Amino acid sequence: MKSLPLALLLGAIATHANAGEADIIAATATNTGGTQWQISATVRHADTGDEHYADAFEVLGPDGAVLEGGKRVLWHPHVHEQPFTRSHTMTIPAGITRITVRAVDNVHGTGGAEVVVALD
Repeated sequence: MKSLPLALLLGAIATHANAGEADIIAATATNTGGTQWQISATVRHADTGDEHYADAFEVLGPDGAVLEGGKRVLWHPHVHEQPFTRSHTMTIPAGITRITVRAVDNVHGTGGAEVVVALD
């Protein structure tokens, strides 16, 4: 079995790590009736392909927990579409007046920039 040259291997590892955490750079919440809301999130991440990409965004309640049904899975990398915006329709319980939207990537999990959205 051949091994990769050390420089090539280290370069691949550095590229993988350099993509960093995924950030939410903008988010909106539009009430579509009653407790139904459409959440739109603009995600920025240096996707490198299947090995490292933003793979979801999550909607959190005031207590910091992901709301039920509050995860929008992103099924593929967006290497050539940065930043990108996706939407998710969900129920947000009555009485919640603000949400936090955060991105997730398949290497770091959460940790990038989040956006707080007031529910008007």
